[in-house]
Amino acid sequence: MTESVPQQRKKILVVSAHPEPRSLNAALADFAVAHLRSAGHEVRVSDLYAMKWKATVDADDFPGHAPGGRLDVLAGQERATREGRLTADVLAEQEKVRWSDAVILQFPMWWFSVPAILKGWIDRVFTNGFAYGPSVPPPYTEGALGGRRALLSATIGARRSAFSDRGIHGDIADVLHPLQHGLFWFTGMAPLAPFAVYGTVALPEREFAAVTGAYGHRLDGLFTDDPVPYRTLDGGDYDHHMRLLPGAAAPGTTGLDLHLRPRGRQRT
Repeated sequence: MTESVPQQRKKILVVSAHPEPRSLNAALADFAVAHLRSAGHEVRVSDLYAMKWKATVDADDFPGHAPGGRLDVLAGQERATREGRLTADVLAEQEKVRWSDAVILQFPMWWFSVPAILKGWIDRVFTNGFAYGPSVPPPYTEGALGGRRALLSATIGARRSAFSDRGIHGDIADVLHPLQHGLFWFTGMAPLAPFAVYGTVALPEREFAAVTGAYGHRLDGLFTDDPVPYRTLDGGDYDHHMRLLPGAAAPGTTGLDLHLRPRGRQRT
């Protein structure tokens, strides 16, 4: 008897970035993979530290670059992408992104951002000509990577209250805006509200079940929950200088909330 295949079977890429395989991040990545596979989805994993991922963009990324020649990274990426001359490691990761219906980034928040190895994955994989650029649809639309969902899953040492709207670190949606809006939505992926685990420096082991329970709930909604309602560049809200038009936002709206459609977002 053959096993039935779920109607909503999807393909998901999990990118994990922590140097310790026994860390909370590794445990959350493993949980996500198992949970999604148990739901019938197909999952691929990029464990960047285990892969010994090269984090820096340099001339070695562009085979055929003349030794001693001036390196124009944007032009070099676009040309190498168009001609199929990117390095094998980058091409493999781009293929995983193309294959996926959703991308999950699992990482510890270090200095209000991602670890350098994950930033290097972004820098090298999301090349000009692949994720953005003159040869693909415009940014902030259903662009080059449109049709995909995206989720950030971060562990944070600080307490939740420090990342609230009045918290000293700033609202978590603002702190992660460069990834949510500047990476995911810029390339056309639809980002969900981030999943964050706070107070991880002293997180009791007994609370892990509650964390995975909450994470499992978010993973179950990966393809059904509403994404963050960012405005589109081609929706008539911006002028040709990419500035929001007067009157496009509700009175009193300020900061990064200006770039959300009127239904807004839920602050923590």
